[in-house]
Amino acid sequence: MIGFPLMQVVHRLSLYACPVSAGFPSPADDYLEGRLDLNQYLIKHPTATFFVRVTGDSMIGAGIHTGDILIVDRALEARDGKVIIAVVNGELLVKRLRIEKKKVYLASENSDYPPLVITDLMDFEMWGVVTTVIHPL
Repeated sequence: MIGFPLMQVVHRLSLYACPVSAGFPSPADDYLEGRLDLNQYLIKHPTATFFVRVTGDSMIGAGIHTGDILIVDRALEARDGKVIIAVVNGELLVKRLRIEKKKVYLASENSDYPPLVITDLMDFEMWGVVTTVIHPL
């Protein structure tokens, strides 16, 4: 994965007050609700947030694919079940944190990859909790 520093986007985009129907078309209201600042919407702790780009397919079951950009918040507590960014023996990984009976392991969301049990012999550090996946269609 490649890390990106927090980038400040100064462009505010239009946000329409009328929701978009995913079913049958509905009459459109042609007015704006206001401007949408994606930083305000997606980033809760700006000084503790960074971006990473994903490579690999170990998290496809969580909707995380190669090329996606993850928004990661270092201010959030990494709890059991959260998708986190961790460094294990110098390698940056995105995995689901699992804590069971005082054992910590990092689980993939692809059955081709076994869980990684964290031991005292490993250099292990949690870098942050993934809050958003930016996934192109």
